[in-house]
Amino acid sequence: MSILTANKSKTAVDISFTEDKFIILLEDGREISIPLEWFPRLRKATPNQLKKWRFIGNGEGIHWEELDEDISVEKLLV
Repeated sequence: MSILTANKSKTAVDISFTEDKFIILLEDGREISIPLEWFPRLRKATPNQLKKWRFIGNGEGIHWEELDEDISVEKLLV
């Protein structure tokens, strides 16, 4: 008898944006969608500012220097 083990990752590999949310692609293939409304700095940002992000901690978080915003991927999964 075999047991399926799900390896759930908390590491982001890419992000994208729509008009009202951002989508995080995780290392294990899952996608999570987060309303920009939850993050006032992101909600007020221009599309160009939103594109200026970088991963921190090898994908454990996302940082926007210009917006002074840091988001933990793990905190979004809880």
